[in-house]
Amino acid sequence: MVDEATRYSDADLAEFKDIILNKIQKAQADLDLIKSAYMNDLNNGTDDTSPTFKAFEEGSETMSKEANSQLAIRQEKFIRDLKNALFRVENRTYGICKVTGKLIGKERLKIVPHATMSIEAKNLQR
Repeated sequence: MVDEATRYSDADLAEFKDIILNKIQKAQADLDLIKSAYMNDLNNGTDDTSPTFKAFEEGSETMSKEANSQLAIRQEKFIRDLKNALFRVENRTYGICKVTGKLIGKERLKIVPHATMSIEAKNLQR
């Protein structure tokens, strides 16, 4: 008799918690790096005193700041999703597909630890 598990074991949850905490730490470091680039790095050099191609450089700098801003927004969302996954680990609902109610595969959760849907559910959305 094969009985489908309804949740991951405490040992599995502890393993996922470690993965999520490591991802949060790395994502936060990446976000800090993006934000420091976005905040113009407090550069006190003489680059901004040269009149040559100033308009082009300002446009390029603005585009770069916008791109960094978008990256920062995505990174903040990723961190939020990881923290939500951590919350699900704590209340032992982690790894349960919100569509099918079945367990999401371990390999998927190791790669995408903030996943809330199984591959089966994702395919149903298409």
